[in-house]
Amino acid sequence: MSDEIGKVIENIEKCGTKFVRLQFVDIHGTPKNMAVPLVKPGDIEDIIKDGLLFDGSSIEGFVDINNSDLILKPDPKTFSALPWRPEEQGVCRFICDVYWPDGTPFEGDPRNILKNALKKAEDAGYDYNVGPEPEFFIIGEDEEGNICPADDGVYFDVEPVDQGTDVRRELVLGLEDLHFEVEVSHHEVGPGQHEIDFKFDKALKTADAVITFKQAIKAIVDKLGYMVTFMPKPFFGVNGSGMHCHQSLFKNGENVFYDPDGKDELSDEARYFTGGLLKHSKALAAVVAPSVNSYKRLVPGYEAPVYIAYGLKNRSTLVRIPASRGKGTRVEFRCPDPSCNPYLAFAAMLEAGMDGIKNKIDPGEPTELDVFELNSGDLSKLGIETLPSSLWEAYHALEEDEVVKSSMGEHVYSKFMELKKKEWDDYRIQVFQYELERYLMI
Repeated sequence: MSDEIGKVIENIEKCGTKFVRLQFVDIHGTPKNMAVPLVKPGDIEDIIKDGLLFDGSSIEGFVDINNSDLILKPDPKTFSALPWRPEEQGVCRFICDVYWPDGTPFEGDPRNILKNALKKAEDAGYDYNVGPEPEFFIIGEDEEGNICPADDGVYFDVEPVDQGTDVRRELVLGLEDLHFEVEVSHHEVGPGQHEIDFKFDKALKTADAVITFKQAIKAIVDKLGYMVTFMPKPFFGVNGSGMHCHQSLFKNGENVFYDPDGKDELSDEARYFTGGLLKHSKALAAVVAPSVNSYKRLVPGYEAPVYIAYGLKNRSTLVRIPASRGKGTRVEFRCPDPSCNPYLAFAAMLEAGMDGIKNKIDPGEPTELDVFELNSGDLSKLGIETLPSSLWEAYHALEEDEVVKSSMGEHVYSKFMELKKKEWDDYRIQVFQYELERYLMI
């Protein structure tokens, strides 16, 4: 028995674990799981070594029914109790990798996609870190049963206007039980909108954390009598929810984006990584802002980053380089939203940035104007383009971008495109109330 498995068994005994959840995600990043009863703690050893067989044909984006057998193998490093299930004492969870029955990694597993991208970066000498800032709405119902924000607070408000103070407190305590290092929590700009930021870490651990974060928040808030949505734009006329991603590369424990002698104390790697993100941003949009609704958020006027430019501290550009230097030097990509699959999103952003480093893609001079205030003529003169304005435009941009396509692998890319085209077709044939009000009397 390995020391790692021995430690897991020790934790299972300590927690009194009676059920183990084996968790993974589908192509959309939606959590799936199987619950396995444990007769004794040592039963987990065989599960970790051999995995469990399951039917992959019912998981969206996985396999066809004529080749459906797949295996889940728990990653011992992801063992965690589930603090939001106190009435089911002794429930714990592992995040799993997906394999074919012959033991080869399943190419449709989003977690495996990220591991492949990280391996390429590691072979080049880099460790990739990500610090996401997921926003979300806490929602309730009005007297007529319509969905509405749970409060009328705005940015950084306090109680009694901010009705989410106690909810965020419960969320932070629950997340700390899951070993999250929460940096800050606060009310966001929109009514009922909130943000909880956790400390950056290596990308695989962070992607696992994003999935756990969303699952935990939904479960905890449900117990408090509310609902949480990570839908990018749930309400007309107010800001949508983003998930800005702060990214950095480390080598031998040092942040390679920092160069005390470089312009603005940035290294060539930081500039080229930024250049890669900008060059591939239109295709990246399909992966990091993957729903029809994402493009209701990515419109001018609501602090959404739609302009393909970068700036130092400038929050109106797509890419921002915050003021922090040394180990905190990082590049912030601002168009992702919390509806994305973090494994696919992180892999695509890493591949885009690494392409920038490989091909020395110069991002040009930073833009320090408030781009939100510029008209189309000003933008044209500055050579600033915009992100796709619809899912249709985004997936067509993805079709033309070999770097972002290859980050997903052939299997995931083909399944992803099939589902996105279907999503767009389902959306475009709908008739909405707005259209009836505007066109019915024509």
